[in-house]
Amino acid sequence: MTTATPGDHECFSEDWRRTDPDLVLYLPKEPSYWIEAVDHVLVDVTPGGDLLAIFALASQPHGADYRVAYSRSSDGGRTWSAVGVIDGPGAKPGQVSAFGFPIMSRLGRIYCFYNHGRAIGDSYQTSFLRCKYSDDDGRTWIDGEVVIPYRSSANDHPDRSIGANCVVWQKPIRDARDRPLIGFTRWTNSYVKTARREDDFTMSRRDSQAEFMRFENIDESPHPRDVQITWLQDDETAIRVPVPYEPEASRNYSYCEEPSAVLLPDGRLFTVARTASGQIWYTVSDDDGRTWRPTEPLRNRDDGRPMLNPVSPCPIFALDDGRFLLMLQNHDGHGFGGRGPRDFHARRPQFIAVGEFRPGAHQPIWFSQPRLLFDTQNIGVFPFYMKWLSMYASVTEHRGERILWYADRKIFGLGRYITDELLAPLTAPSA
Repeated sequence: MTTATPGDHECFSEDWRRTDPDLVLYLPKEPSYWIEAVDHVLVDVTPGGDLLAIFALASQPHGADYRVAYSRSSDGGRTWSAVGVIDGPGAKPGQVSAFGFPIMSRLGRIYCFYNHGRAIGDSYQTSFLRCKYSDDDGRTWIDGEVVIPYRSSANDHPDRSIGANCVVWQKPIRDARDRPLIGFTRWTNSYVKTARREDDFTMSRRDSQAEFMRFENIDESPHPRDVQITWLQDDETAIRVPVPYEPEASRNYSYCEEPSAVLLPDGRLFTVARTASGQIWYTVSDDDGRTWRPTEPLRNRDDGRPMLNPVSPCPIFALDDGRFLLMLQNHDGHGFGGRGPRDFHARRPQFIAVGEFRPGAHQPIWFSQPRLLFDTQNIGVFPFYMKWLSMYASVTEHRGERILWYADRKIFGLGRYITDELLAPLTAPSA
């Protein structure tokens, strides 16, 4: 394990070192002129045994040039190939490609599904799914020449040609029957429910819910046009969380975003999601993701203390040794200078907690005391001076090394070793 030394990476700023990374995936040589220079860093192990990173890149205002980028590493992430583009902006103004996620077929084909749609307007996520695939371990990509609409919902724009407002944000997991399954957020279009804003430093009040889709035949390596997708939720069974700022029951608002799922040892699925309450919420499915228990706040154990988090990504990862790794900010949005759960600047510092399965418990994963992983020290980077950490991140366990891949202030793509020594003090409560 080596930490990059001064002068060995070209970047417009030395501030990429602030979170003390061990590995470098992507550094911009010039300052970004859009708030999300690098985002949604998903790294996975290819069928050939290398690492493949798929992430979003943008450099123009409003994400007008959002593109799905990729890079490969054959030495465990110490060095990476030149960044390539899987897909970029469309021919029509405002069309972009972003938020790609890989699926590895058991026969060796790699698929990259991604959003393609409007960049400006109601939301830049308003889109359809496209797909490219690789038969040479992620070196080159073939256009699947297919457009896949998200499940149609009463929450979408009345003009269905616009597409749904949905985003997949993590790698898929496999359910108890070894089928790839992945969660996504659906935002209700403002034509259906009016978006409301409390003040100028918080996220707008948008109705949102979590859903899952399952890829039924991907391991047969079909052409993208023949991929079979089961949309596991409808509008009645989608995962929702009540919001504290809509007291009128008739409004029926939900704030449930960025679901992150793991498979439990007993075959059930366990999902956490970010909310607007200052707490992570969770739910459990015992039918492979078709239906879910009513959501409730995540705690360190049954009837324990809540796991606090503002509106910030809180992914959970299943580790090879049977434990689970949870990312959280460890405050409700008012800590470290934050002004509430929906304040973007409350997305720091970054903590981790280790989870352990507790059979027979109501909440099947119990968590250790959170431990500080890294922080920006409230320092921003030119030109937007974002001070927060958003864990649109992924974990690989490969060749004996466990690595968290993350975007620091959505500008620097970095890696951090998550060693056994780091996790050793983090023990969940006993049953």
